[in-house]
Amino acid sequence: MEIRVSGHQIETGAALQEHVTERLTSSVEKFFANAISSHVTFGKEPGGAYSCDIVTHVMHSMIVKAHGTAHDVHQAFDQACGKTEKQLRRYKRRIQDRHQQQSYALREEEAAYTIFAPIEDDSDDEIETSDAPPIIAETTADIPEASVADAVMMLDLRDTNALLFKNAGTGSHNMVYRRRDGSIGWVEPR
Repeated sequence: MEIRVSGHQIETGAALQEHVTERLTSSVEKFFANAISSHVTFGKEPGGAYSCDIVTHVMHSMIVKAHGTAHDVHQAFDQACGKTEKQLRRYKRRIQDRHQQQSYALREEEAAYTIFAPIEDDSDDEIETSDAPPIIAETTADIPEASVADAVMMLDLRDTNALLFKNAGTGSHNMVYRRRDGSIGWVEPR
């Protein structure tokens, strides 16, 4: 598996790169021997903490993402790697539990992003434009056809808060999302 380690405004030394390569290779190959690649990005968080983002291309149509934050670079990576390993273990167990061998193509294309700056308001209101969050438009996104259970699995694998999908049973567009209490919400329009 090809592993690329990069730092966003921090240096990644040889010891950190070696630690990342050894740990990530053993974690991923435990479940999928022919994984394609991984990209590990380190960065600084406000308050002196470090962040680690891992994007692993396990197979042609399966991408696993994880994020970790800690006050030590190695701990941030270990946290993110643990999440990746947990996601892979769940996915592998789910594949093995299926009675029929079905294709789990999670058709994933790299999304192009456009970030729109906040609109400047000329009025004398006390609302500052810095309070308005930036709007990010994903110009390409896949909408997989899946059952609700498979959509929840994709939500976990993609490490995202919400997933729009076409319900395989009804043919309508549905959404699953992670609620603040940790449970999963399911929206099915009428």
